[in-house]
Amino acid sequence: MNLYALNDPKPNTEIFQTLHQHGRLKIEAIRSHLTQPGEVYDQNEDEWVILLRGNAGLKIKDTMVHLQAGECVFLPKHTPHQVLSTSDDALWLAVFSS
Repeated sequence: MNLYALNDPKPNTEIFQTLHQHGRLKIEAIRSHLTQPGEVYDQNEDEWVILLRGNAGLKIKDTMVHLQAGECVFLPKHTPHQVLSTSDDALWLAVFSS
């Protein structure tokens, strides 16, 4: 599988694809194209995510964060977070563990 060949999402959508899952570990590729804020997440697992391509605006708790390609963030479980917007080519790699 080539991460850079994943389908392009329609505007204001995200495409999630599980690349690997074993026990309490899950690795996921995410393609985003959000011009409006997405869902607010409050997950039962830790998440480490890196933006491989594009840029994105996030709200983590009450803090606004802007990510560019190559930047990453760690979100401990039950940390409210929301993707506010992304470029049309945003590609993420997320690692979840519980």
